[in-house]
Amino acid sequence: MFSGIVEEAAEVVEVVRREGNVDLRVRCSFTDELKIDQSVAHNGVCLTVVALPGDGTYTVTAIQETLDRSNLGLLEAGSRVNLERSMLMNGRLDGHIVQGHVDCTAVCEEIEEVEGSRYYKFSYEVDPRMAAKGYVTVEKGSVTVNGVSLTVCDSEQFSFRVAIIPYTFEHTNFKDIRPGSRVNIEFDIIGKYLARLNEF
Repeated sequence: MFSGIVEEAAEVVEVVRREGNVDLRVRCSFTDELKIDQSVAHNGVCLTVVALPGDGTYTVTAIQETLDRSNLGLLEAGSRVNLERSMLMNGRLDGHIVQGHVDCTAVCEEIEEVEGSRYYKFSYEVDPRMAAKGYVTVEKGSVTVNGVSLTVCDSEQFSFRVAIIPYTFEHTNFKDIRPGSRVNIEFDIIGKYLARLNEF
C-alpha cells in the first residue's frame, strides 16, 4: 500500500530484457535502507526488490502483464522513475490510498503554464464496461499519475487535467513529461468499490 507521495525521482541505470520480463536496475539515495523482497512503487507500479549488489543500486523485475499495462517497458538507461516505499501504518496519509496496481496508461495532450504552476491534460482509453466499474476520474477526486497522488480537475469521460505545483515539478519526473508522453494511471480504489457495490 502506498500514498502517492513520491520520495525521489531516481535514475534507471540498466534495463535488461529476459524473455518476457524486464529487470530494472535503479540508483537512489535510500538503496542502503532497502531489503530483498521489499515493495517499492516505480512510476506507481508496485515491484519487489530482487537484488542488492552493494554498489548503490537495486534491481526489480517487471513481468509481461505489468509491461503491457504500464509505461515501464518504455524506460531505458538514464530515464527518471518516481519512487515510493510502502506506507508505514503509523504515519500520516498525506496523499490518498494507492495500491500500486496501475490500471492503464494515458497520453499527455497538453501542458499549460499558469502563474508559476502547470496544468497537464491527459487522455486515456477504457472499455465502457470498465468505466462502469469505476475506472474513471471524478471532479476533485483523486488519481495517481506516474505514482504521484493528484487532485482531478476538468474531468471528462476519457480525459482529465491535474495541476502541478513547482515543488512537485522539481522533485518528480513530471519535468520529463511532454505532449505525447505516456504515463501510468491508477484510478481511485474507493470509486471502484462504490461502483462494484452499485452492481448488486
